[in-house]
Amino acid sequence: MTDTTPSVPGFAAVPAPESTAAFAAALPKVELHIHLQGSASVPTVLELSRRHPGGPVPTEERALREFYAFRDFPHFAEVYGAVNALVREPEDVAALMTGAARDLAAQNVRYVEMTVTPYAHQMMGMPKKAITEALDIAARQAAAGGVQVGYIFDIPGEFGTEAARATADHALTEPPEALVGFGLGGIEQARARYRDAIRDAFAAATAAGLHSVPHGGEMTGPETIWEVIDGLGAERIGHGTSCLADPRLVAHLRDTRIPLEVCPTSNVCTGQVPDLASHPLPRMLEAGLFVTLNSDDPPMFGTTLTREYQVAAETFGLGPAELAGLARNAVHASYLDEAGKRAVLAEIDALPLPA
Repeated sequence: MTDTTPSVPGFAAVPAPESTAAFAAALPKVELHIHLQGSASVPTVLELSRRHPGGPVPTEERALREFYAFRDFPHFAEVYGAVNALVREPEDVAALMTGAARDLAAQNVRYVEMTVTPYAHQMMGMPKKAITEALDIAARQAAAGGVQVGYIFDIPGEFGTEAARATADHALTEPPEALVGFGLGGIEQARARYRDAIRDAFAAATAAGLHSVPHGGEMTGPETIWEVIDGLGAERIGHGTSCLADPRLVAHLRDTRIPLEVCPTSNVCTGQVPDLASHPLPRMLEAGLFVTLNSDDPPMFGTTLTREYQVAAETFGLGPAELAGLARNAVHASYLDEAGKRAVLAEIDALPLPA
């Protein structure tokens, strides 16, 4: 990885002026933590639900937005699964990716590492080869629209041994051209009983050259973060927000410069923190941790990557220089090629800071 020293020295508790919000919108960005199914826009989900009626996903916009009011993380996982069940053909997979790329391009995102859960598509009857072909087509279309794509194949942890093995097999035998990482998501509390199978899957994936980028410490404590570090060789961690409860872990993360993919609005919507003002992001920055900003499942949470930068300004008082620093962190933490990194960093540096 290129220089991974965070560019964010801390934060200034001042109101965000309109110029800062405009700067956040114009800022060239990299998105590291976004899920393919969760990236589906409301119009896309409505189209799919009307195409495949009779399930739990509403076919009207107002009802769908109410459907996205999550009680807790298990309820979010239930809704997420219902939306995934609407993705039944390879063409649907490609449509999700190209739609997400259009949304990201409109936010000046230059590169995205999209998390895909291929096991979920296999459960809907899609062959590995067909899924991979759809992802390859979508990545080429996204690049033509200005967004370069890297894929992360993600084990849904609560689905256990079969999901771990199937995800690793897909990554090793029928990988999309842009596959860069191997991840682990789902309900963290359900993982322990499948620890050996998950570790075996990660060992095979990383031996084949994929980067280890599991979720950890989103809905459980620091012990889950230690597990993904010690057991899965995590090079980057999804969320990691519970790390502050363990000073030894904070020191380890600071010393090793392991990037953390922080998603503030997501954590509020799934009930991991009560509100944005309570989010640990500013304390993570004060502790000198390597933080990146991300959107997770943006349409489901009523956010965008640009909005996450604006939230950081409005809620935590980060100014344009600090937002630019977070954008640089995401570039450094990404698995974009070196030439691509230099190009995005040059764009960030060229954007004038508002007076």
